Amino acid sequence: MPRYGWRDTKAICGHSESMKVLIVEDKVELGQLWARHLESQGAVVCLATSEDVAMDVLRDDAVDIIVADLDLPGSGAIAVADYAAYRRPDARVVFVTATSFFSDGQVFTMCPNACAFLPAQTPPADLAAVVAHHGDRQHKG
Repeated sequence: MPRYGWRDTKAICGHSESMKVLIVEDKVELGQLWARHLESQGAVVCLATSEDVAMDVLRDDAVDIIVADLDLPGSGAIAVADYAAYRRPDARVVFVTATSFFSDGQVFTMCPNACAFLPAQTPPADLAAVVAHHGDRQHKG
């Protein structure tokens, strides 16, 4: 069984016309909630529950946008964004956090591929709208 998987299996082969979203969230229920809202807007979603799994996805598959939880253990989301900037330079990153640590906007200086920074309590529909806005621009290129 794979450690991750696109819900739309055509996407893994590169045949999907849908926007591809990678969610990096260790709280599975929250990641699945976000995924359902994104899928309802037509996105193809992959949920990675750790930095390592996210790196595997980025190594193997193109994505349009990444939703990454800054509260992941270790270097987590920052490491994922850094790797994405190298491996998938067109992919944008929406950071989500429950803390105020990066509330000064420092994340935009650290991660040139960052396009949004949202509090974790952002309603899923609003998160989906932000992802659709930034991800669709990348997808249509």
